[in-house]
Amino acid sequence: METGDGKRLGNPFLRNDSSSHPQFHCQYTGNTFRVPLPIETPTWQALMQQPPSFRDVRMSGFRDRNSVAEAWEWIDSQSSSFPQVSETVPLSSAYGRWAATTITSPINVPPFDRSAMDGFAVIADDTTGATNFQPTTMRIVGHSYPGTPCTISLKSGECVQIMTGAPIPEGADAVVPIEYVDVSSDRIRVTTTVGPMKNIGRIGEDLKVGDAVIQQGQFLRPQDVAVLASIGAPEVSVLLPPRVRIIVTGNELVQPGTDLPDHQIYEANSFLLRGAVTRDGGQIESIQFVADDPQSIRAALEQSGADIILISGGSSVGAEDYAPQLVADLGELPIHGIRMRPSSPTGMGRIESTVIFLLPGNPVSCMCAYDFFAGRFLRKLCNDTRDWPFPATIGELAKKVSSPLGRTDYCRAQLRGNQIHPLAISGASILSSTTRADGFFIIPEESEGFSSGTRVPIYIYDDRRSPQRVSNPQPDIV
Repeated sequence: METGDGKRLGNPFLRNDSSSHPQFHCQYTGNTFRVPLPIETPTWQALMQQPPSFRDVRMSGFRDRNSVAEAWEWIDSQSSSFPQVSETVPLSSAYGRWAATTITSPINVPPFDRSAMDGFAVIADDTTGATNFQPTTMRIVGHSYPGTPCTISLKSGECVQIMTGAPIPEGADAVVPIEYVDVSSDRIRVTTTVGPMKNIGRIGEDLKVGDAVIQQGQFLRPQDVAVLASIGAPEVSVLLPPRVRIIVTGNELVQPGTDLPDHQIYEANSFLLRGAVTRDGGQIESIQFVADDPQSIRAALEQSGADIILISGGSSVGAEDYAPQLVADLGELPIHGIRMRPSSPTGMGRIESTVIFLLPGNPVSCMCAYDFFAGRFLRKLCNDTRDWPFPATIGELAKKVSSPLGRTDYCRAQLRGNQIHPLAISGASILSSTTRADGFFIIPEESEGFSSGTRVPIYIYDDRRSPQRVSNPQPDIV
């Protein structure tokens, strides 16, 4: 075999592939080839020919596939080196964003001693021994209201009527709740004993100057935004969401709301992916619908402006599945074909700094591939450390499920009480199976399946719809 002769289709990682190919000038780097376009603009027939770095599976099938774990390793390697960019937004726009920096409090919260109850500010020692049968009498010498300074200096035997949040008058060291006070004209009778600092919110009790309020990379919940407001922050630096372009391919697709011609179907994957990307913290850069045509697909890939590109359809072994070849020609496609069901034609690679995910066109496969891979990558870019965006619980399989060794299976299921009822393992085009399902469980590639009664984790699509939770979440498998 001559070095660089372009005949090594069975093993793309042979070391003697490191020499330049006479037509494609491919260069070996690690376990992948980077294949720039030929110097002269090729015909489309030439462009779709197979370069040495890539095995075209169209009309021939996958010879080798990666494991799910290998795909996850690639995702981890890409996400760890991905640059993060921040922007400053007003607090009103900070909900659901990720903090770009650690934020510390510039003030004490509260900034003064304040009453935690409606009642009367007193000197605690004056209430010693007070009961319903032997109340202590005090004279009212003023009032303290929220937002207004209190200039009164309290003496023994005196009290100040006070509202929740109002400043504690000088000399007072406790507040008697109104429930333990009988008021008569300018005097009160206290019927309980209170200790020093009882019912007083101390200065800095919530936050002290310099306390870390928000950590870098923290997801901002409503209460997090509220605590930023409590320290006087009008705005916050947050990570820019990754920009995601969705490219939907398929000559057979028409948009909802239009007439449905014979032999065509309504397009659904863009709606699926739009919602999933938004859920996982991404920003839709654009959604483009292109024909099964290499020129159109290439044009959509070459546009700038996206951090991530999701291509729906055209990733498998059909004659018009051009996307894998195009990604390999324009950049690199180190992973194409995964040992799983559904979603086996999934691929992932890069074109310059943009990460590309090839998602199957069948809706369930598209959904599965997104959640397993593209969504995982997107969540990592957003500092979301969860492997899955779904809550998990444990249930018992209602029946046996089988799977061949060496393949990961994504199994849709219903959860009835603590019983998991599998709906389907196959049927990648049956999108309604995901709406009938409460969630899914996974059969890992090292397993041949599970027997009836096995306790397994089930990931719930939406816990607002899920049945009762399982009280003892201990799986038999992980």
